[in-house]
Amino acid sequence: MSHKLIELGWSTHFMMQLQDDELQTLPVARVTQVHRNQMIGIGHQGEFTLSVPGHGSTGDYAVGDWVVYDAHAQVVRALDRLTLVERRAAGEDARAQLIAANLDVLFITTSCNKDFNIARLERYLAVAQRAGIQPVVLLTKADLVDDTYAFEAEVQKIDPLLPVIALDTRDPKQIAPLFDWWKAGQTAALVGSSGVGKSTILNSLSGSSAKTAGIREDDAKGRHTTTARCLYPVGDGRWLMDTPGMRALRLYDVSDGVAAVFQDLVDLAEHCRFSDCNHESEPGCAIQAAIEEGELDPSRLKRWKKLAREELYNSETVAQSRSRTKSFSKMIKRVQADNRILKGDY
Repeated sequence: MSHKLIELGWSTHFMMQLQDDELQTLPVARVTQVHRNQMIGIGHQGEFTLSVPGHGSTGDYAVGDWVVYDAHAQVVRALDRLTLVERRAAGEDARAQLIAANLDVLFITTSCNKDFNIARLERYLAVAQRAGIQPVVLLTKADLVDDTYAFEAEVQKIDPLLPVIALDTRDPKQIAPLFDWWKAGQTAALVGSSGVGKSTILNSLSGSSAKTAGIREDDAKGRHTTTARCLYPVGDGRWLMDTPGMRALRLYDVSDGVAAVFQDLVDLAEHCRFSDCNHESEPGCAIQAAIEEGELDPSRLKRWKKLAREELYNSETVAQSRSRTKSFSKMIKRVQADNRILKGDY
């Protein structure tokens, strides 16, 4: 199927990055799938296979990227992104794993059961805020509870203006209004745990038949169905990305996003007596005063401090990470040596 570039999300932001000779000789495509050794792109002529140069890696690209390619369908370069969702990759090295590029809306999906987790929602919201993407929280399995108000209220404690939609994913009439959140040429993504209904939502919006699986009733944990990120056309020029359920969303370079999600605490902290207040037992701590007066849930402070520490740790560069590891090792050796001296081993 052929597409006009504007229907794929092409805009002046990307056009302005092309050189005069590229405009004449090199075509562009949007990445719809990223695999280990190749990618799938989509352009005027439809979908086709893209390769990367011998010295390159597909890990340097994200689904949603725009790339310039040559006559051999080999990527010449990627264009600067409007937005980017990434996380710290597994392992000890501080490196990023790209999740999605050039998104407009992030549908953060959770269900009205044991999967519901405020701390996890705050993680996704921090990523969305850092990237400048509109977050929308979808509460699925709404048909399994008598009232969804308690779940909605918990979400809006984070931000009263945060859009929250409770729905039964099996009811097309409840799914159809999601189209109102993005328009032709824009891209949304579904994120959340496995089994919360992401693929069911995708099927309803796109008319496709992505494999689905339910949530185990004993622990409300889902079975993995989607195994790779993929971009699908939905509803008059819109695009929707389905993502595999993430067991862990390790924050990476989202300090601004964490601050935005916990803006109420950031504002309170400005009124603490000391600028370096740890918000524990220091005199004049505005945050502890709010907790004592019943205006702030202490668990929210705990989650803020945890995310801030994790973000700082995960966002270290490889060099910083290695340096910290070496420093820690030297400290251990120094302590061991001091202990031997005290015991008279020397």
